[in-house]
Amino acid sequence: MPSSGQRILIVDDEKDICDILFRFLEKKGYSPIVANSGETALEMLKLGIPDLMLLDVRMPGMDGMEALRKAKRLSPQVPILMITGWGGIDGAVTAMKEGAFDYLSKPLDKVKLLAKITEALAHKTPSVPKISIDEKSDLVLHFKERMGRSDAISHLISEIALVAPSNFSVVIQGETGTGKELVANAVHNAGPRSKFPIIPVDCGAIPETLFESELFGYEKGAFTGAVADRPGKFQLAQGGTLFLDEITNMPQGSQIKLLRAIQERTFFKVGGAKPVHVDVRVITATNISLSLAVRSGSFSRDLFYRLSEFTVAIPPLRDRREDILHIAKRILKETNEELAKAIQGFSDEAATVLTEARWPGNVRQLRTVVRRAALHADSRILPEHIIWGETCELPECQEDNTPAEEWEGLSLKDIVRRHTIEVERNVLTRMLKKTGGNKAKAARLLKIDYTTIHAKLKQYGITVDQEE
Repeated sequence: MPSSGQRILIVDDEKDICDILFRFLEKKGYSPIVANSGETALEMLKLGIPDLMLLDVRMPGMDGMEALRKAKRLSPQVPILMITGWGGIDGAVTAMKEGAFDYLSKPLDKVKLLAKITEALAHKTPSVPKISIDEKSDLVLHFKERMGRSDAISHLISEIALVAPSNFSVVIQGETGTGKELVANAVHNAGPRSKFPIIPVDCGAIPETLFESELFGYEKGAFTGAVADRPGKFQLAQGGTLFLDEITNMPQGSQIKLLRAIQERTFFKVGGAKPVHVDVRVITATNISLSLAVRSGSFSRDLFYRLSEFTVAIPPLRDRREDILHIAKRILKETNEELAKAIQGFSDEAATVLTEARWPGNVRQLRTVVRRAALHADSRILPEHIIWGETCELPECQEDNTPAEEWEGLSLKDIVRRHTIEVERNVLTRMLKKTGGNKAKAARLLKIDYTTIHAKLKQYGITVDQEE
């Protein structure tokens, strides 16, 4: 089985070939990346991005053989499989002499291709150790304070440190509430454009009819209400970074114009006749897979390739439980200052409730829950102070349709604990229904005391109307 961290760089000017290979390799568990020219591929090699290259021989500009020679000088440890529609023994011999691992002809036999990739990665020369990250740097200290000290966050910091110094377009992928904007700001601030602004654009909050004018601006008189010239987000980000949040919400017509603006670094304002030249870095964020959006036809394939020169994946909070209490304590400290309180922390029981929840809303949801608990608590946060709201948002409070694959990496104890919470809530809900909402009667039937059932109802967000 391939490692989830193995990145395969597809270098081919034919977009259909790139698309086919991208989907095939992604399905097989690899992390494919696309470069449509030899020049772009070499830039990626300088950052140490790929574990293996699939390099087409015939390309406009720098051809595959020239790219091969330069790549082997730049990163000799990266295996390169040459691919061409022009098979021949002479070309194969030349490629092997220049350092290619092997030589494949189009149309590609996918079984053979997969076997060669596996073989090449198995024989990969150990790479030069990556530059170590200063544990006392502002980037590391800031991130560990904000997001935690888990191995997952350390890996995230490494990814940011790797791509930030470049001008690569970056896709930040993560669930709602994971901190995508925090990562975008970190990439910008640690990069060469930090002296210039980072301009955010919420693609989900702009009506389709206004998208163009928001991105590119407009000239006076371009439409009713355009009483003066107005710069767009692109112009405001000049020299810096344009951060497109929830990029999959962008209308398809605007996607085409965005692609043209990024590639040509030129656009026209709405109602304008003169081209506007810009130099910006583009960072995008999404809570769904961009590649899936491409397959569904809702997102431009060409724009996808242009934006996803580098992808940063933020793990959800449930996959880094060791960070939950760290973040909760930070939020509590901030809330104490806001409310002029001196709450000393969380009881062991309350800490268990927090760390065992699945947090579908991630850090954003955790912040809301901790702030609400701090409002109710006096000296210490107890389980009864943890209130989820009128409707419980925890997956444990709903039917669990989690695929077995998502249990990988979890211990049996963790899996059982999650289901125990689900069962406990379902039992309480059904027993209250049986007793007509009478909590005291339900407690007697379940052989627990009234204080316990009251605390658990608050913990799981179960509300009842009753007369006791």
